[in-house]
Amino acid sequence: MQLIDGKATATAIKAEIAEEVKAIVAAGGKQPHLAAVLVGHDGGSETYVKNKVLACEACGFKSTLIRYEDNVTEEELLACVSRLNNDNDVDGFIVQLPLPKHIDEQKIIEAIDYRKDVDGFHPINVGRMAIGLPCFISATPLGILTLLKRYNIETSGKKCVVLGRSNIVGKPMAQLMLQKQYGDATVTVCHSRSKTLKEECREAAIIITAIGQPDFVTADMVKPGAVIIDVGTTRVPDATRKSGFRLNGDVKFDEVAEKCSYITPVPGGVGPMTICSLMKNTLAAGKKEYYK
Repeated sequence: MQLIDGKATATAIKAEIAEEVKAIVAAGGKQPHLAAVLVGHDGGSETYVKNKVLACEACGFKSTLIRYEDNVTEEELLACVSRLNNDNDVDGFIVQLPLPKHIDEQKIIEAIDYRKDVDGFHPINVGRMAIGLPCFISATPLGILTLLKRYNIETSGKKCVVLGRSNIVGKPMAQLMLQKQYGDATVTVCHSRSKTLKEECREAAIIITAIGQPDFVTADMVKPGAVIIDVGTTRVPDATRKSGFRLNGDVKFDEVAEKCSYITPVPGGVGPMTICSLMKNTLAAGKKEYYK
């Protein structure tokens, strides 16, 4: 069994990006600029945005953090999005999800200029991704593709099961694993209503799980030699930790790991690659790689 080290891979990629940014600036080009909008004080979002700011520093990007309280109105948030859309110095920006209940998330996502949508959530980017056109690919699926490539894991023609059907991970991941230029795999999507979920998993060479249920994938669901990519990050109470909790993946790691050829840990697997992919998208936005 080989552990897929997302942390080390992300560190290496950020160093590569930093070198490229140095060369761009030395040649008289513009330093890439990423902005993040954070609403409220959700613990997970706070941590995630803080890590994004640190990643920007590591990559040599300029970063801006815009904060609002939970009671911000939809109109105020839409006005902020409009300002960022029209700010020529900002190459890409994200509005950190989830948003408070009184704000229509989809409305906010659709208001973002798709050419600055480095999260890859805008319907134009999602549509272009689905038919294989150049675009910003949402960060977690892009991070997983990068890990599979960096570890030379063969995906072409293999059976891949994606657990979960969210718009952020499950659906785009299945689309990308299907496409010839990315996964080129035979893909099955399973979710909470799937009657044959365990049977499907047992036949899979690759399982990508983003179901959000701690220890959901057990050893009896995995065939020997399978590749396991665990996207799940659920906070579970842990009295031995200073924080009072630990992050737990969808996979029952201790019993599943010994059956696998490759597996991602939680934390330290997919998580760091998500932020690293956002940096890759920001660099592409700065270079106007996909949209002029």
